[in-house]
Amino acid sequence: MGEVKELTSFFSAIREDNRIGISHVCLYMALFQFYNLNQLRNPVNITRAAVMEVAKISGLATYHKCIKDLADLGYIQYRPSYNPAIRSQVYLLKV
Repeated sequence: MGEVKELTSFFSAIREDNRIGISHVCLYMALFQFYNLNQLRNPVNITRAAVMEVAKISGLATYHKCIKDLADLGYIQYRPSYNPAIRSQVYLLKV
């Protein structure tokens, strides 16, 4: 089985990035799981509740801080829908 290049490059990038904590890694891994289920294609349509459940993040503030940080730091592109009936979109970026 070959390596998953997206994960390898993510872990290489965060190795020296002291701004990334365990909650960021858990959130990214949850997003990657949805990306994987989407046949490794962007964008990934997500709901906050589903991502929080997979990431084992229980606090709304933690979720919002981490998803904003991952976007601001260039690991993902996040397009929130602001509408509960429409899923938000996440693009996993090449790092």
